[in-house]
Amino acid sequence: MPTLHDVEQAHKRIQHMINTTPVMTSRTLNDLVGAQVFLKCENFQRVGAFKFRGVCNKLLQLTNEEKKKGVITHSSGNHAQALALASSLLGIKSVIVMPDNAPQVKVEATKGYGAEIIRCANTVEAREKTCKNLMKQHGYTLVHPYDDEQIIAGAGTAAYEFINEIGSVDFMFCPIGGGGLASGTSIATKGLCPDATMIAVEPKKANDAYQSFKEGTLKQSTYPDTIADGLRTALCERTFHIIQKNVDDIILVSEKEIIDAMKFLWTRMKIVVEPSGAVSVAGVLKIKKTVRSKKIGVIISGGNVDLDDYFQGYYQHIKK
Repeated sequence: MPTLHDVEQAHKRIQHMINTTPVMTSRTLNDLVGAQVFLKCENFQRVGAFKFRGVCNKLLQLTNEEKKKGVITHSSGNHAQALALASSLLGIKSVIVMPDNAPQVKVEATKGYGAEIIRCANTVEAREKTCKNLMKQHGYTLVHPYDDEQIIAGAGTAAYEFINEIGSVDFMFCPIGGGGLASGTSIATKGLCPDATMIAVEPKKANDAYQSFKEGTLKQSTYPDTIADGLRTALCERTFHIIQKNVDDIILVSEKEIIDAMKFLWTRMKIVVEPSGAVSVAGVLKIKKTVRSKKIGVIISGGNVDLDDYFQGYYQHIKK
């Protein structure tokens, strides 16, 4: 299991590649919650998501032989973009296996960063099988989205950076899907603020982590249909073990609560946040009575939203 020391070393290792993302506050949000709420805005990270941190930490520790052969991953979007950009910057070939229903904005961005895209069916099994076949054929190194200690340590650098800037927190909220961010965040949070309450937030429609946490047995995901597409994946044994140790609770939020939080962030704070990134704020608003008068840290995990339909209306207006 990664430790706080691993997170600290990861932060030193990747500093020259990542953005130090801003911490933002809102008096309106503070008033709504009745607490001090600080948002760590990883939507301003390179590629628009926290994923870049873990990928950089992983790639910087590959052997020369591994770098020469190239890397591969399976991802619905943000991890794909992160691997594509980081690999490009380091001169490493990257291959991305993406499901057929991946958001087009993320597919195009991944191509733009120079990765080779391989499409597959919309199941976890199809992703993994396609990756294994290509690895066997070409000798690629798998850079898993979350089932990797170096990825987890890198993800934890967001919370590490966050707490070093704002000081100790009473509560830390972050989204949970495969558990890489929640694992890294919990390691950094419990390491720096032992008395803090660590809360992971999950869409109600994708509640496998919640079920696993509550029942003490790892549950599989059926790749559920939630607007928070980045959180459709299931925990692995590694992330489940870390979350059992460090996370105090997992709470569920509805699709409406996710959209309401996203709308608040867009309209009141003027920051573009994707549904998966807004889940953590939805969680804060859901249990605001519990966190009243406390100091709250919130990880905004990403900001990659497909706005083609939105802007199409403006383009149509120009053509009139």
